[in-house]
Amino acid sequence: MMLSPDQAADSDHPSSAHSDPESLGGAEAKVLGSVSDLEPAEDAEADGKGGGRAALYAHPQQLSREEKRRRRRATAKYRSAHATRERIRVEAFNLAFAELRKLLPTLPPDKKLSKIEILRLAICYISYLNHVLDV
Repeated sequence: MMLSPDQAADSDHPSSAHSDPESLGGAEAKVLGSVSDLEPAEDAEADGKGGGRAALYAHPQQLSREEKRRRRRATAKYRSAHATRERIRVEAFNLAFAELRKLLPTLPPDKKLSKIEILRLAICYISYLNHVLDV
């Protein structure tokens, strides 16, 4: 049963007026539309009632989790914080490889090794040390 806004005011169930966004009509239907309704609301601009960004897209509470995440990650503040975290992570990773490299015997001692070479040499060195301990 669809009620117009006038009939909803007279009804025993006033919440039924807002249960169907199409019954609101115009720009309000676009702004209060479903989650998948993210198209710009041209009606709002034509009426002169909407001019801001909020009137162009669905209400923020009705956005999907993925859309909220995309919008949050699009901010300069988020990107800067993410870049800082990534830089710290890479520095810690490289420091760990440098420390491991110091423990491995190589000829010449200052030979530059790639990360995969460091890992392979570490595996061989550990197995060698296990062999020495077993003998």
